Amino acid sequence: MSDPDLLPPSVDPNTKALGIRRVSARNEASTRSVMMVRDHIVITDEKESNTGPTPLEMTLSSLLGCEGVIINRCAEAMQFVYTAVDMEADGEVDQRGSRGVQGVRPYFNWVKLRIRVHTEETQERFDRLTRNVEYRCPVMNLFKSADVDVQITWERVAP
Repeated sequence: MSDPDLLPPSVDPNTKALGIRRVSARNEASTRSVMMVRDHIVITDEKESNTGPTPLEMTLSSLLGCEGVIINRCAEAMQFVYTAVDMEADGEVDQRGSRGVQGVRPYFNWVKLRIRVHTEETQERFDRLTRNVEYRCPVMNLFKSADVDVQITWERVAP
């Protein structure tokens, strides 16, 4: 059953469009890892040594970055006019999970997103944009597939 609120695909749905993403890393027997992503250096670390964000903070960063990309792509497809998006993410983790306590998952229990879109578009078009972004965002859907309780607050803000 087709959902008329969803935008049509921006690619041929019958032709696979596979892509490989590659990241390399080096860890020198510490909590710090240095990754190469194309021509970019990315560092993760734990709060105690604080030479970069923690890996879980990077997953929240990836979620916000992905939301930004998908908002832009959906807005372009809809000819939805906006001037900016402000986003925040919080996530709860029980640290016992990553320290080996059985029965405690080592990743987020919940993630709360606040997304503020600066636009003069109507509420109806705004609702269509948000529905399509939530349907298409790869990182958000990874969180949901991992049974993370993802709570999203969308706000339409006058520019």
